[in-house]
Amino acid sequence: MLPLKDDAPRLTTPYINYFLMAANVIVFLYQITLPGTRELNSFIMQFGEVPGKIPLWLSGGEVPVQYVHDLGARYITAGAAFLPILTSMFLHGSPWHLLSNMWVLYIFGDNVEDQLGHFGYLIFYLVAGILAMATHVAFNFYSLVPSVGASGAIAGVMGAYFVLFPTARVLTWFFIFFLWLPAWIVLGYWFVVQFMTGAANAIAPTASTGGGIAFWAHVGGFIAGVVMIKLLPIRPRRYRYSG
Repeated sequence: MLPLKDDAPRLTTPYINYFLMAANVIVFLYQITLPGTRELNSFIMQFGEVPGKIPLWLSGGEVPVQYVHDLGARYITAGAAFLPILTSMFLHGSPWHLLSNMWVLYIFGDNVEDQLGHFGYLIFYLVAGILAMATHVAFNFYSLVPSVGASGAIAGVMGAYFVLFPTARVLTWFFIFFLWLPAWIVLGYWFVVQFMTGAANAIAPTASTGGGIAFWAHVGGFIAGVVMIKLLPIRPRRYRYSG
């Protein structure tokens, strides 16, 4: 189910949403200007989230000899262990990865920003992304595979939209059909797929169902978005979409 657009109105210009999209594009353009595969891999290992860096730091920071080449470091500092939880949400692995994330952010982010206000939305987005990546780390605590992408933070935006605009209509491409569906169906279906696939991978980690996607980051981000939007103050006199 690919969302194409929604019909929920907004009253303000989503400056922060545009800024976040631009930041992701600029970082990706920088990535593709790196001179070679080695430099790109080094950049991803440094600024992407490598869960295994955290237990290495907790155990003293010294990297075992067999992992020095993979991590590109002999010692892990607190910054190297935890800063990528934030920086990783601005990195992407491919043009399609970037495009799909920015498209979903474009569709759903403007309405959430309209409800929270510009600064509130920025804080919401960053916290959702951090909590999403923390969930991924918790389920992959010793992994040395870097994780990148804005999808965890965007999942938080989707969770907020799910609460704020459940009856808004979303034009969705479903196989050969184009359907206007309620947002709660589109976003609820997406969440269930992420949860079920993440659970399947947890039960059978050698199965080929994962495809390198951080499903638990999506689950954690969506839940964080649902919870936070219920706790954060909404702009006074904001409209409520009734369908």
